[in-house]
Amino acid sequence: MNTTGFLIAAAAATFTGGAAAADHQASAWRHGIAYTADVTGVVDGGRDRTARYLDNLKLDIDGDLSRLTGWRGANLHISVLANSGGQPNDAAGALQGVNNIEVDRQTVRLFEFWVEQSFAGGKASLLAGLYDVNSEFYATEASGLLISPPFGIGSELASTGPNGPSIFPSTALAVRLRAGGAEGLYAQVAAVNASAGTVGDPQGIDTDLGEGVLMIGETGWNGPLRLAAGGWRYDRDQPDIRETLPSGDPALSPAHGAYLLAEADVFGGGDGSRGRIFVRAGVSDGDTTDFEGGWQTGLHIDRPLASRPDSAFSVGLHRGVLSSKARANARDLGVDPAGGEEGLEITWSDTFGPVTVQPDLQIIRAAGGDSEAEPVVVATLRLSIALD
Repeated sequence: MNTTGFLIAAAAATFTGGAAAADHQASAWRHGIAYTADVTGVVDGGRDRTARYLDNLKLDIDGDLSRLTGWRGANLHISVLANSGGQPNDAAGALQGVNNIEVDRQTVRLFEFWVEQSFAGGKASLLAGLYDVNSEFYATEASGLLISPPFGIGSELASTGPNGPSIFPSTALAVRLRAGGAEGLYAQVAAVNASAGTVGDPQGIDTDLGEGVLMIGETGWNGPLRLAAGGWRYDRDQPDIRETLPSGDPALSPAHGAYLLAEADVFGGGDGSRGRIFVRAGVSDGDTTDFEGGWQTGLHIDRPLASRPDSAFSVGLHRGVLSSKARANARDLGVDPAGGEEGLEITWSDTFGPVTVQPDLQIIRAAGGDSEAEPVVVATLRLSIALD
């Protein structure tokens, strides 16, 4: 486990608890610590069979600013990440990744730091600060157990921007406006710094908006049946993945896309098993990213075994569709490109005392977008501990 991350978590928890006790406002602060550790390895196909260990320590602190300062309707959220370990996708060679806690740089980061102000009787809110776009946009509850990154956010958006959009593990400054409650009709829009970077990254937090802004919006209906549609666009043209200028520099092209989401309960409820399905699809320009679109679908079951109330099962399929320019680039490198990369994931989790155990199996076809690549089989054992 990352020692620096533990020290940060302990110090923050002590500070918040001590401050609350000192002014008799313990309920104004809430904090939680979650530690996730994975052992992941390729068991068939791929580049090598070496197992990788990687982990993620997350500290969340929430403060009720109404209780703390008298600022009515305002809340503070702080989240810190500490990541260490290997990079299993080096062995798998997948374009979309195989593990949702893998990072390029192992360090401690300030992941989120924002203030949210509610108004209109709690029916609307305005948020500003370091913000994870995928916490509210392009997200489905029913895909939450799956480990493969495309089930978090579509690859056609995840692979955009100067250094990736404002999602795990590096966020950016943003302003988000939302109207609507947890049930029924809602709409939300956000303006996000196109250059992701936070405390802990070499470049730090970008405050001058030199790379422009990512605009994203989503509207939909929340309930047992959830439907949503979203769209996104960078206000400045982005480097084209193939076209070049006479100088040899990449040409610039508009970067934009859209997506649709649907999820619904299919059986169960109450104290028994509950099944929920999801379907998602997205498209992009295909000029500034390797993916012109993609889709994901799957099923999540809570309590598949009546005797194990904390058990869960999930299965999902995903496909990232390669753009014509990405395929042309692959041909230039001597690769016979596939139309896309696709995967199947099956996972199970159960909790024993404070520890959640989750074995996971993935099968990836056309890994790296290579039509001649053998199917890659990736196995993961995930252990998680969460403390409030």
